[in-house]
Amino acid sequence: MASGDLFPQSALLKFVIGPEGNVVPDLFGKLPGRGIWLSPSRDMVEKACHKQLFARSAKAKVKVPDDLIGQLDAQLTKRCLDALGLAKRAGHLVAGFEKTKAWLSSGNVKILVQAADAAEDGRGKIRALARAIDPDLPINEIFTGHELGQALGRDTWVHVALRPSGIADRFAADVARLLAVRGIAGHPAKKVSGRLKE
Repeated sequence: MASGDLFPQSALLKFVIGPEGNVVPDLFGKLPGRGIWLSPSRDMVEKACHKQLFARSAKAKVKVPDDLIGQLDAQLTKRCLDALGLAKRAGHLVAGFEKTKAWLSSGNVKILVQAADAAEDGRGKIRALARAIDPDLPINEIFTGHELGQALGRDTWVHVALRPSGIADRFAADVARLLAVRGIAGHPAKKVSGRLKE
């Protein structure tokens, strides 16, 4: 809607207009109404808000909430954490230092996830092992230990490994959209502890 570029639907941000004319994020695709699709970028969301592109696309007067980017962030965070819980139940995920280390050593890990607020010593050891085995392995360090713990059924987790699966693919796509909404450029595979690694 804002850039005119074409993206896979799974990469876009979907919005609908609610009954009272409010712009509502619909990243789960469950809300009724015609979808309004937007490039997965904080800049594009801000452009759509400031230039009244939602109203133009809907051909109606609409209300854009002040916290629209916050709503997007919350929904995408929930999707990512829900995917981790689903991966655990399906047997496609392990958590903990030793189990993550063992899966990395086996070479059967699609994505490494580590708590952003955990001590660097432990994260650094697992990160170094991951880079030694596969320099291109995606490493995600944007969720807190508490968030990972809530997703996986305990107080906190620091180290999590996902094996290749459709769930891991969905998680990676949603993380990419979340980073874009947060205004962090690049691919999550290159992101380490909030900084971009080129």
